[in-house]
Amino acid sequence: MTSSTDDGVVPEPLPPHLQVRPAARRGILVTAAVLFIVGTIGSNIGPALVDERPALVLTMSSRNRNLFGSVPYLSDNPWAYFLIGFARVTLAGVVLFLLGRWYGRRAIDWTEGQVGELPAIYRWFQTGVDKAGWLLVILMPGSNLVCLMAGHRRMDVARFCSYLVVGVMLKLVVLWWGGHVFEDQIRSFLSWIEDYQWYIVIGLFALSFLQSFGKVRKAMPEIAEEIEQTHLEEAQLDDAAGQDSDADGDPTTLQN
Repeated sequence: MTSSTDDGVVPEPLPPHLQVRPAARRGILVTAAVLFIVGTIGSNIGPALVDERPALVLTMSSRNRNLFGSVPYLSDNPWAYFLIGFARVTLAGVVLFLLGRWYGRRAIDWTEGQVGELPAIYRWFQTGVDKAGWLLVILMPGSNLVCLMAGHRRMDVARFCSYLVVGVMLKLVVLWWGGHVFEDQIRSFLSWIEDYQWYIVIGLFALSFLQSFGKVRKAMPEIAEEIEQTHLEEAQLDDAAGQDSDADGDPTTLQN
């Protein structure tokens, strides 16, 4: 977790029970970036492939519209729907929780920049998590801000995972039911856009690029700096461990 100063980015001390190796923090940053990129691709290609390759689309992005739209095409294979959907949504929730837990306000600021949330929304989520975080996690298990805020506000890890599992299962059941109720409408809509589906995909990618280019260009130096910082911290820890090992093996350090 870090805070900005006039001289740059200075790491804030974590409580002892939250201290983790820099490699783990770097791994979470990389995982979050990969999920974001793959999720964006999956969301954009969803309209074109959800009827032909629903499992692939869900693996890449289990957003509500993909979960909802894939139901008619996985009705004969509910295990794939629930296993893939559960794994994808849960993984994203845990990664976001750890980002909020380890990087705090900086992670919240970055996410607000991506989704365009206002400070008032941030304050509402913070108050909501403090007062009824368990309910928010259950009702909105796929929300970036809910998972980040739960980590930022130091929700117990075991409790968060329990609430997340319950929330994801409820979400999948509701969308599965809704997908069957509106199966005809889903099939008709995808059939209607079939002749134009790849134009829609290209348009979605163009829109995503225009929305993200400036934000990514601004965020990349900060991400690179964070990765470099964690790399330096890891090297320092390794050096300290090596010095301790040398001291233990040096007879001149023994005391009478």
